[in-house]
Amino acid sequence: MFKTESDPCSFFLSHRGWSLLDVFGAKLDASDNLADIFELVKQAVKRFLGQHRAGLMLGMANLGMRRGAFVGAFYPLGSNIIVMNRAPFDVALRTTDRKVLNAYCFHLLLHEYLHALGYVSEEEVRDLVHRVCSLALGKDSPATVMAERGIAFYFPKVTYFSQNVPIPRDLQIELIKDFDKSSAGYID
Repeated sequence: MFKTESDPCSFFLSHRGWSLLDVFGAKLDASDNLADIFELVKQAVKRFLGQHRAGLMLGMANLGMRRGAFVGAFYPLGSNIIVMNRAPFDVALRTTDRKVLNAYCFHLLLHEYLHALGYVSEEEVRDLVHRVCSLALGKDSPATVMAERGIAFYFPKVTYFSQNVPIPRDLQIELIKDFDKSSAGYID
């Protein structure tokens, strides 16, 4: 199921002392926006699961936090939008370093991207997130640790809601520009 066999890219990297872990990890650490992180998510899923979906949008909305629990992001089934919760994102932005922030975003976007690909089971998605993070970033990456142990490992006072939480009907969503940029076409 997971594609890890040798190919020209792996051959090129290995003969220069690099690995895919080095490349994905360095690109994730250097990312300075959500669009770049999402491009890495899509590359990792294409590489290790052989799947791809174009035409997704990202929205930010204030879904709040209640007693240290929150919804990190969600994907409405059948839609073309991933919605991230601005409240915990803003907290992470203010309180952690770029490496952990980017890992948090990679972890969330990967989870919701898998839903957008048609994976509905939360248990299956959590397993796939852990596997893709491990293969793309290595077992010690903060994204892999979050997938394995939960975000509380890095953010000890917070956790994801473990039950279905209703999404407000009057949700104000701010769309992020140039989010799925590798899938965007240009009109001359």
